Amino acid sequence: MIALVQLLIKYALLEPFGVQTSLDTLGITLLIVATICIAAAGNIINDIYDVETDFINKPDKLIVGKSISEKTAYNLFILFNVLGVGVGFYLSYSVGRNAFFSLFVIISALLYVYATYLKQTLLIGNIVISVLVALSLIIVGIFELLPAINNTNQQTQLTFFKIIFDYAVFAFIINLLREITKDLEDINGDYKAGMNTLPIAIGSERATKVLFALSFIPLFLVGSYVINSLYKNELAVIYFIIFIIGPLLYSTIKLFSAITKKDFHHISIVLKLVMFFGMLSLLLYFYSMNK
Repeated sequence: MIALVQLLIKYALLEPFGVQTSLDTLGITLLIVATICIAAAGNIINDIYDVETDFINKPDKLIVGKSISEKTAYNLFILFNVLGVGVGFYLSYSVGRNAFFSLFVIISALLYVYATYLKQTLLIGNIVISVLVALSLIIVGIFELLPAINNTNQQTQLTFFKIIFDYAVFAFIINLLREITKDLEDINGDYKAGMNTLPIAIGSERATKVLFALSFIPLFLVGSYVINSLYKNELAVIYFIIFIIGPLLYSTIKLFSAITKKDFHHISIVLKLVMFFGMLSLLLYFYSMNK
């Protein structure tokens, strides 16, 4: 999904409108490789520290200690981090912005801190991982638009950066809802592992009510966006109603009566699909351009 959204930002949003960009095909490929390598490293270290909880929550999906050894997992974690940060350094140098390299280091470090400590804390871990998901979109704007900005194109560059930022905010909100939903799904394993997630801190029933209330935020924001910005584009309105607003409303209704692990797993999948279709909506810009 990270690779897909970064490609869509490049080839469905920026290039069709003739926006000045800094990365060629090799450049965007390297950005995707760097991002995915660091994300993979984050997943690996997360799996290493989640062995105890995964043994309870999802024993059929346990990888570390079952399919591969912990030592091999650590080696892969180091390898992917070195690759991701190394490619990120080269990419930053190639666009003449060496300071951008720090982004890859910060993301890598935060993923490690998240897996080892933050995910056990009340909401902080959920927020941090959601910020990092949003950053996987924003980083395309940083590398593509900022190095190419000048006095004549400043307004255009900022306009498209704002579009990317809006999508990043959407990704942040949906991922945050999904993180809390997964905490509700995994409450038994997390409790035995001594974590302090929202459902453990305030109870599953109260946490579900908090999530139910929070689920109205994306509904309101997306609804407002459709009414204020897309009302002239019939195809876009239909797409957002069917593939984004509809599933969001469905998940909100399901949350009202969700109790079991199966209920929360189902809602988590729906939210993942919402994020996927939200990213695919970038194709609407390309369609409107070529209509």
